[in-house]
Amino acid sequence: MIDSSTAPEAAASPARRRIVVVGGVAGGMSFAARARRLDETAEIVVLERGAHVSFANCGLPYHVGGEIPDADRLLVQTPQSLRAALALDVRTGHDVTALDTDGRVVTATTAAGVVELPYDALVLAPGARAVRPPIDGLGSARVRTLRTVDDARTLRERVQAGARRAVVLGAGFIGVEAAEALASAGLEVTLVELGPHVLPPLEDEVAHPVTQELRRLGVVVRAGVAAEAVEAGPDEDVVVLGDGTRVPADVVVLSVGVRPDTETFEAAGLECERGAIVVDEHGRTSAPGVWAVGDAVVQADAVTGLRRPVALAGPANRAGRLVADDVVRPGTARPLPAPLGTAIVRVGELTAATTGANRAALDAAGLAYRTLHLHPNQHAGYFPGASQVHLVLHVRPGDGLLLGAQAVGRDGVDKRIDVLATALRAGMAVGDLVDLDLAYAPPYGQAKDAVNLAGMVGSNVLDGTLRLWYAQDVDAVLAHSLVLDVRTPQEVATGHLPGALLIPHTELRDRLDEVRAAAAGRPVRVLCASGVRSAIAHRVLAQAGFDSASLSGGTLTLRAVLGDRAHDLLVVPEPALA
Repeated sequence: MIDSSTAPEAAASPARRRIVVVGGVAGGMSFAARARRLDETAEIVVLERGAHVSFANCGLPYHVGGEIPDADRLLVQTPQSLRAALALDVRTGHDVTALDTDGRVVTATTAAGVVELPYDALVLAPGARAVRPPIDGLGSARVRTLRTVDDARTLRERVQAGARRAVVLGAGFIGVEAAEALASAGLEVTLVELGPHVLPPLEDEVAHPVTQELRRLGVVVRAGVAAEAVEAGPDEDVVVLGDGTRVPADVVVLSVGVRPDTETFEAAGLECERGAIVVDEHGRTSAPGVWAVGDAVVQADAVTGLRRPVALAGPANRAGRLVADDVVRPGTARPLPAPLGTAIVRVGELTAATTGANRAALDAAGLAYRTLHLHPNQHAGYFPGASQVHLVLHVRPGDGLLLGAQAVGRDGVDKRIDVLATALRAGMAVGDLVDLDLAYAPPYGQAKDAVNLAGMVGSNVLDGTLRLWYAQDVDAVLAHSLVLDVRTPQEVATGHLPGALLIPHTELRDRLDEVRAAAAGRPVRVLCASGVRSAIAHRVLAQAGFDSASLSGGTLTLRAVLGDRAHDLLVVPEPALA
């Protein structure tokens, strides 16, 4: 062990406050930069296990696919640039292996030996590490995670060396981005996900278009199945799936999730919850003089209150800045905001995004909610290039408080999710969305923007003007209700629910007796393509005394919820003989 009494660290003036940061990248470097701007006198030492202290980890898949050809572009800062600009003492290759909170000393292992470093204030930003599930063969040289610049470089080198087939294990955000990148580079890609669909945080109806887009890109999507083994061979590996399928691979990307990298600090006595460090509203841990930020910290969700780590760069960056305020200017710092989990991903020509709570989180928290589905255009329909934004909102019954939102589409998704994330942070109700004064010109939006329309639909649902039924309940509806399809004959010809009564909405008022006879006292459940015409039909039926409801999101949502089952359930009429 290096004697700390003779190490350079011990030479610091006792009057100079030493702040030690464990871990760089988002949370750690954001803290260090802000702390320096607030305090020019402090000694700020950053200890980073890896070779790079500040890099764009969200850009790693795009180097693998070649969109970012030079991996050095992913390096945001270097130890040299940080020393020159901010007088930070950044030490890469320092793996912190012990913490003495009573003596206020951290111990790090380096290539030169073991270093003990005293501190006055300690900020932990150790991040997370890739989960390695109990799958035989993960030690194969062809298996790689995608967490570091070196990971991305290695995968890119394998692509350039002629890899032809890849298997990606895990279809979260990084896994889907990796699959897209490898497919765009010309590889045959199989994407394996244990959950029922890709991008598990997304609702079924949002994830389905992403699956379809991945298939369009040539990716074979295997959802609802586990990988059981990786069999290494001289020329290629074989990934064995739970259903017995054997998938050859030159490259295997392991991306099944992450867990907080906190064993050292939990062993030192810091309070942890399911492996994540517990902090207060200012990032303070259970040990005096120790703060923590980023992926390794447990936080209460802003909507549900459920406690979990949030492995996202944006919250980590913002938390690092606020913790610096608390360390340097205690008593004046703003508290850390509870995370909304806003995230976005590009998949081919589609973009999918989410903010706030999904159904699974709301159910786990025992919170009641209503769900809205809309499919408006991202800009004026008469302007070239109009395409739909498929939008899902969850709102609280009664007051309509926004609880969560998701969207998928070819354009305009980021704008709507960012607006809705802002509305969620502001504690707005769905009716408040009607009044948002959003920018409008034909190339950019509609006079009634998608967000405004969501407010209108939500207000109608809350006040009883509109009553909804949901695609998830289609089997029960078919068993106990009359389905009334108010689309045109041309639309019906693409597929309709079995036993549905087919009446275009423009003819409904003149054919109410026909509906009454077919219903025979049963409820009437109306549908159209997107929910607009069925809402009109519902108002006609409700005011005529029917027990009526409109399918939320129409057949667009129905097909997305049914997924591949839509081919079996929907009836396609035989073409008429000439």
